[in-house]
Amino acid sequence: MALWVRYARDGAEGFGTLEEESIRVHAGDLFAGATPTGEAIARADVTLLPPVRPSLFIGLWNNYREAAAKQNLAIPETPLYFLKSPRSVIGPEAPIRPPPSYAGRVIYEGELGLVIGRRVHDVDEDAAAAAIFGLTCVNDVTALDLLNADPSFAQWARAKGCDSFGPIGPAIATGLDWSTLSVQVALNGRVRQNYPCSDMILPPARIVSLLSREMTLEAGDVIACGTSVGALPMRAGMVVEVTIAGIGTLRNPFGAESGAAG
Repeated sequence: MALWVRYARDGAEGFGTLEEESIRVHAGDLFAGATPTGEAIARADVTLLPPVRPSLFIGLWNNYREAAAKQNLAIPETPLYFLKSPRSVIGPEAPIRPPPSYAGRVIYEGELGLVIGRRVHDVDEDAAAAAIFGLTCVNDVTALDLLNADPSFAQWARAKGCDSFGPIGPAIATGLDWSTLSVQVALNGRVRQNYPCSDMILPPARIVSLLSREMTLEAGDVIACGTSVGALPMRAGMVVEVTIAGIGTLRNPFGAESGAAG
């Protein structure tokens, strides 16, 4: 098992493995032969960045049995998905800021994220499982009042693709069994979501396999596996924390104005 992180220090970016309070620096390509340089730096001396910058950021809807039952939704046989803008991605501690023109509800949705490690196209579930590099935390932030603002067209991309609406991190964990994990979300320290990933309708390998039939997935792409019950609106000044044991805690304050993604 390893925890891969990206960081900024003295105007430069790097990546490596997080080991307690230090980062073991690596060189090369994270997904193709990263090698340790022998340097270790203190975690406290760097700013953690999103652990990956995906070219494709996919989110699933209605992929947990408890949430489907609560909303009286049918159980899907294929992924019900949307695309989030890659420019929505921010890392740990970066503020979530809705557009200044938007004064409606903004909700958090804590999720397990899959990070793809190699190119896949039209693959079976075994090949799909082998293509998953690791797991991360995702907060699929949504401007809820934009989603159905136009009754003729559900605006998934607009509601979920605003700058800063895609927190990812703090790390990518390799070697974890997704089915043993739980997603916990705390708002100002109070737990609001706490659900097992084993309740997933479509498991990770099947998600990747089915998506790959329709689009090529590349190393670094991210798939958010959907959320369960407990997603609620945030207010300015609140702090939202998505925690998955073995990966860490993705912590972001909720602001009031739009800003550039980190």
